[in-house]
This record gives sequence, structure tokens and C-alpha cells, in this order.
Amino acid sequence: MRVTSGIDLVVIGADGGPDRAFGGTAQAAEGARALAEVLPGMCFDTGTAGSRVAVVDPGADANTMLTAVREAAARPGRWLLVCLVGQLVADPRGRRLALVTGGSTADNAYRRGLAWDWVVSAMVHGDQEEALLLVDAVVDKDTWAALERGGGEDGLGELLNYSRVPLWGRIGRHAPGRYTPGRRGRDTVLPGGPGSFSQSLTTVLRQGIAGAPAAVGPLDLQPAVGALLDGGTPPGAGSGAPANQPDAPGVRLLVPPEGGRLLMRNRAAVRGALAGLSLSEELLALLWRESAPTDPPSA
Repeated sequence: MRVTSGIDLVVIGADGGPDRAFGGTAQAAEGARALAEVLPGMCFDTGTAGSRVAVVDPGADANTMLTAVREAAARPGRWLLVCLVGQLVADPRGRRLALVTGGSTADNAYRRGLAWDWVVSAMVHGDQEEALLLVDAVVDKDTWAALERGGGEDGLGELLNYSRVPLWGRIGRHAPGRYTPGRRGRDTVLPGGPGSFSQSLTTVLRQGIAGAPAAVGPLDLQPAVGALLDGGTPPGAGSGAPANQPDAPGVRLLVPPEGGRLLMRNRAAVRGALAGLSLSEELLALLWRESAPTDPPSA
């Protein structure tokens, strides 16, 4: 009899290093840490105890990152979640994508980066029942232009609109050198920073959604996440839809599809249910136990 565990989560927040062209990776590690802290405990029917989490070092090379994805995909389980946080770059022909990794330069960023199709292939051939790829990324103007051209079986737009695994997240256009710490605007949103997908999703998961059921799927969460995104399209826009603000540098929201069995805890529903009840401290502790960290502190 085959026994499957709960969720395998691989979180990659890649720091591209000091090159000015890859300033979009400056806060990727922060976004990755936030996702790794919040996502496991929010899985409705597994919680932290039923999750296996791999957080890849921000300065790791592409082989190390791909190995983490492949090892997680090889384990039998119910869900495989992979999170990519950082900056994406296209190959010279504008047909393939890669996540920029540490020490990259303008001349070698694609060759030494984590190729998008490697990640997707590992997930497609994984041993989980379902998979979901979370993306919080920016691209430069040339890669954005390639995404805008879309079309054709080799076009970058096809990777986002017709991916072989479901996508959820945000891809924005990044102008190198325009980011100023402490200043927020539609041209300064970095993966992992204020207004990013990583921060918006973790905020919604921590706070919950008033009036929603106790268990919600990614598509149920998307309107609340989209409302927090800086420069995003209104809730309900289709996957890959550009931002509707003409002065925005460019944003594509990757909206999760309908269906799927991945459910997350809605903390607002639990708080609402408890608010009108008179319960003993013992029962309150029991009801909240799954929402609190269950793993013992490390020695």
C-alpha cells in the first residue's frame, strides 16, 4: 500500500548579487523566508507536521536549486509547491526563461541561471498528486518585450499562459537603478518587498478573509491578494493580463485555475466562529493548536 504525505514545499529566493542590472533580486531572500514561515502551517489538512520544507540558500547556484526541486518532486506526496522569488531573464533568442542566480553578469545570466523549463519538467514528472508553481518575479525591459510578443509555441508568453503546471503569482517589469530603499511606488516593487506577491500572500494568510469559509483554495485567496499588490490588475482578471494603469511599468498576474484540492486555513473564519462562544481555555487551546507552530524549537 502506497502511503503519501502532505505537502512538499521548495522555496527559492535567488539573490543575483551586486550587478546593477539584477537589483530586482535585492529582497528576494526576504520574500522566500516569509513564504517558508507561513505556508506550511496554513495548509488546511496537513499543517506544519505534515509538511516537508526546503529553503534554498539565496546565493546557491542553479544546480543546487534544481536538485532541491527534483528531490522534493521524487518523494510521494499529495502536493508539490515550488516558490520562485527573484528576477527572470530571457535567453538571447527570447524564447526561454531563467531565474537569475548569484554572481551573474549581463553576459552570462541566462546560462548560469535556473532554467524555467527545468523546474517545470521536474514538477511535471514529480510523484505528487498535484503541483503549483508560485512566482514572485521581475524582468528587465528586453525580457518584458519578449513576454509581450507572446504567441507561437516557442514564445515566452506561452510559458505563462499555457504552462504544464498551474501558476500563481506576479511578474513585473523592473527598471534597473530606480529602486530606493524606503520609497514605495509602482516602479519600485521588488519580489519579496512591500507590494510584492510574496508579502501580499503572507499577509492574507496571516489575517484571513472575513466571511469566507474556514478552508479556502488559491483562487478564493486571489482577490484579497490582488487587492494588496502594488500595480496589479483588479481581482478577476485573467492569467497573464497586463496592469490597467497606463503609467505602470508593466505587471502580469498569474491567477490560479479553478479546481484543485489544495486548501489553506482561513484564520478569519476561526476567529469569527470563536468570537460569539463561551469556551473553556482547554477547548480554545485545542481549536487553535493546528494554527500554532507544532514543531519543537531547535536545540
